[in-house]
Amino acid sequence: MRTEDVLAAIATGLWRWDNASGVVTLDAEAARLLGLPAEPVRLTEAAVRSRFHPVDWNEIDGVVHLAVAEGTLAEARLRIMDEHGRVIRTVRTRSKPLVEGDDYQLVGTLQEVAEPQPGTAASTPITGDWRRSREAFLLDAGRALAEARSTAEVLRVAASLSMPGFSPDGLAVFGLAGDRLTIIGHHGHSEGDEGPFTSMTLDTDYPAAEVARTGRAIYLPTPEEYLRRFPMTWPLAQRFGRRSWAFVPLIVAGRTMGAWMAAFKHPVAFTPDERSVLTTVARMLAQALARAGVAESERELSLGLQRTMMPALGPGIPGIQVAARYVPTGGGLQVGGDWYDMIRLPGGSGAGRIALVIGDVQGHDVRAAGLMGQLRIALRAYASEGHRPDAVLSRASRFLYGVNDSTDGTDGTDGDGAYGGAYGGPRFATCLYLEVDLESGVVEIARAGHPDPAVRMTDGTVLLRPTAGGLPLGIDPDTDYPTTRLTLEPGETLMICTDGLLETGGHDLDTGWERVRKLLEADDGEDLEELADRLVEAVHGPGSHHTTGPLADRREDDIAVLLLSRQGAAALPAPRRTMMTVAQAEPERIAAAREQLRQLLHDWSDEDQVDSAVLMVSEMVTNVLVHTDGDALLVAEVVCGGKSRRLRVEVADASDELPHKRHPGEMASSGRGLWLMEMLAHAWGVDPRGEGKSIWFELHEPHEDDAPDGEPDDAPDGEPDGERDDAPDAPDVPPAPSP
Repeated sequence: MRTEDVLAAIATGLWRWDNASGVVTLDAEAARLLGLPAEPVRLTEAAVRSRFHPVDWNEIDGVVHLAVAEGTLAEARLRIMDEHGRVIRTVRTRSKPLVEGDDYQLVGTLQEVAEPQPGTAASTPITGDWRRSREAFLLDAGRALAEARSTAEVLRVAASLSMPGFSPDGLAVFGLAGDRLTIIGHHGHSEGDEGPFTSMTLDTDYPAAEVARTGRAIYLPTPEEYLRRFPMTWPLAQRFGRRSWAFVPLIVAGRTMGAWMAAFKHPVAFTPDERSVLTTVARMLAQALARAGVAESERELSLGLQRTMMPALGPGIPGIQVAARYVPTGGGLQVGGDWYDMIRLPGGSGAGRIALVIGDVQGHDVRAAGLMGQLRIALRAYASEGHRPDAVLSRASRFLYGVNDSTDGTDGTDGDGAYGGAYGGPRFATCLYLEVDLESGVVEIARAGHPDPAVRMTDGTVLLRPTAGGLPLGIDPDTDYPTTRLTLEPGETLMICTDGLLETGGHDLDTGWERVRKLLEADDGEDLEELADRLVEAVHGPGSHHTTGPLADRREDDIAVLLLSRQGAAALPAPRRTMMTVAQAEPERIAAAREQLRQLLHDWSDEDQVDSAVLMVSEMVTNVLVHTDGDALLVAEVVCGGKSRRLRVEVADASDELPHKRHPGEMASSGRGLWLMEMLAHAWGVDPRGEGKSIWFELHEPHEDDAPDGEPDDAPDGEPDGERDDAPDAPDVPPAPSP
C-alpha cells in the first residue's frame, strides 16, 4: 500500500506549506479534515487560514517561528471552522520546517483529535509543544518586566501577558500597608470594582489576605471550591462570573510584599506545569514591583530636592524677571550637590536688593546633597545678616571647613572615603554669590572657584564677565574673596550656572561656553522660561547627541542654571561695555583680556581693526605689569555715533609716571607700544589722574560711505586722525568711567 493510503486509513492527512510562495498543498485526507472535498488540492495561504479559528492561527504562528529558529518540530492544536464560522472539529498538526535561505517549507501531518474534556487546562485547543512555549513565554515576560521603570508600567506589562494555553482575563495586584491589604492595580475590571477589596485587614476571610499572611499560594479551580473555603467573601467574587482563581504570593528576598490574583472565565485545573508558570511569573512580578518602588522613591527624592531648591519669593519682584532650572545627574539616586537660591536682602533703597547664589558641592550622592542643604542654609543666614559678598563667602568657607573637620573620620568612614572613593573624605564646594541693587542695576560679585557669570546685552552680544575669585569653599578657612562690580543695564540678561551645563557631553569649559553663548545670542530676550528650557535641551535633548562632544551619556553631572533680566529699556542705546582687572600676580589674564575684547567686537565689520585693537590692548596691559607695581584696569566700550560705531579702550594704573615714546633699535624687544598706537589708532592719548594715569585709544568702524582704505575721509594720506604723544592737549573725548 502507498504511504498516503496508510495515513488515510488512520485519518491522518499530509500538507506542505511553502512560505516563499504562500501556497499550501493538501492531500485528500488533509483537505477533508479542513472541511473541503476529499481530493488533493493546492490553495493559497489566505484560503487555508480562513479554515482555522483566528485565535488558533495567531498562536500557531509563534509556534512555527520558534520551530524554524530552533530547527525542531512545530506541534499545535487547531480548531477547524466551516463557512458559517462554526467549529466542526479539532486537529493536531506536527510539522517539520525545511529552511532554504531566508525562506522555509513546512511539511507535516494533520490528525483529528477529540475535544478537551471540561475541567482541563486549555480554554483553546492550542498547546503545541507546551513546555517549549512556556519557556519562550517566561523569557519574554521576564524581559518585559525587567524593562518596566514604574509601578504603572509593571501593571501594564502584567495585564498584557498571554500565558500559553490559559490566559487569565482578570488580574489584581495586592500590596501591604502595615496590617492591611491594599490594591495596587487591577486589569479586567470596571472602575470602582476594587472598592470592597481595598483596605482589608490581614485576618479577613479572603484568599489574597491569607496568601499575604501565610506566604503560601491558593488555587481555586471551581466556584464550589471558592465557596467552600471562603464563604464570607464569595458573594464579592461571585458577581464577576469567573470560574477559576489563582492567588500567588509576591515574595522578594524572603519577604512577602503582597499577592497576585489571576482569574479565569473558563475552568482551569491548575496542573503542576500551570502552577509552575504562575509561580515564576509572580516572582518576576514581585521583583519588578520592588525595583519600580525603589525607582519611584528615588525620583520622588530627586523631585523633592528640586522643589526645595526653587527660590520661594512669593509674589514677583517688580522690575526683574527670573528663571531657573535644576537637572540631577542620571546616575544613582539622581541627587547631587548643585543648587541655586535667591534671597531678599535687608536694607537698601527704592526697589531693594536681592542676592543670587549658585553652587556645586563635590560629589553626586546623598552626602553631597546633605552638605548642599547645610551650606545653602548657612549662606542664607549670612546674607540675611547684611554681610557684604566677600564676607558671606568667607564665613561660608569657614563653616564648610568646620563641617569637614568635624565629620572627617568620625562619620562612619575611615576618613579616606568609605562613602565612595574620592568623595568619602572632606568635600569642597564652588560658589558664586551676587548682590543686585534692583534700582541701579549694580551687581557685586564674589566667586569661590566657580565659573564666571555671563551677560547678554541689549544688542544680543553675550560676554563672560571675568571676576576676581578665591579658592572653593571648605579648603582654607582663611581664604579671601575679592569683590567685582558691574552694572546690569535695563534689557540685559545675567546668566549664572554650574559646570554641568558647560562640560556635559564631552565638552570642556571653553567649548561648552561656546555652545551656551550661541544659544544666548540666538535668544530674542522675551521669555526667560523658554530660554532656560532651551539651555537644558541643548545638553540633554535629542539634538545634543548630534552637536556635542564624543561622550554618549548626557547626564554626567548635575545642572543648575539661573537667569535674571532687568526689565524695561534704556532711554538711549546703552554702550556695549566690558571691564576687567589684570593683577600683577596674574599675567595669564592678559590672554583673557584679549579674548574679552574679541567677544566685545564679535560683529565688528573690519577684522583688521579687531586684530589691531587686540594687539594694542595686549601692549597696554603688558606695559602696566612690566613697568609699574600695580594692577591694570581695562575698560572697553562700543558706542554708536553717527553713521558708524566707535571703540574706546582705556587701561588705567596707579603709577604717576607717564609713558614716552622711545626709539628702539632693530634688535630691541620693547619700546614700540606707543608707535603701534600712533600707527593703528584713529585717536589715542594719556590722561593723568589724581592717583595714577590712564592710556586710551579709539577706533572708528568703517562705514560703507568711508574711503576705500577704511580711514576717515578727512585723514590726510593715511595719517591717524588723532593727536600725537607729545601734543600739548589730549582730544576732547570723555574718558571711560572708572570703576
